[in-house]
Amino acid sequence: MIGWFEIPVNDMSRAKKFYETVFKVEIQEVDFGGMLMGWFPNHNDGHGATGTLIKQESYIPSQEGTLVYFMCEDVQNELDRIEDAGGKIYQPKTKISDEHGFMGAFIDTEGNRVALHSSK
Repeated sequence: MIGWFEIPVNDMSRAKKFYETVFKVEIQEVDFGGMLMGWFPNHNDGHGATGTLIKQESYIPSQEGTLVYFMCEDVQNELDRIEDAGGKIYQPKTKISDEHGFMGAFIDTEGNRVALHSSK
């Protein structure tokens, strides 16, 4: 079970603007003991984990490694906002199966590969 995720950033303002634009959410910027963090909204009664953007020298944005999936109503909605927000489409909306829905992936403004998942 996933409890928390952290997405490395080089430029917090740029990354915060990108994720707020793509997901239509407000990210709260916090200095957490010398680490600059951008907290995603926490929906305690909803499914899934919450997390943060994080700027700290030991966190390096990358297209390799762990892949975080954001749940969406329809993957295409967020994919349609990626390029205008400064990111790049990595994988267009793709059907996984009738049972498992759809996925897509993008490269954010910091160089991280991030994925999306929806049932429709």
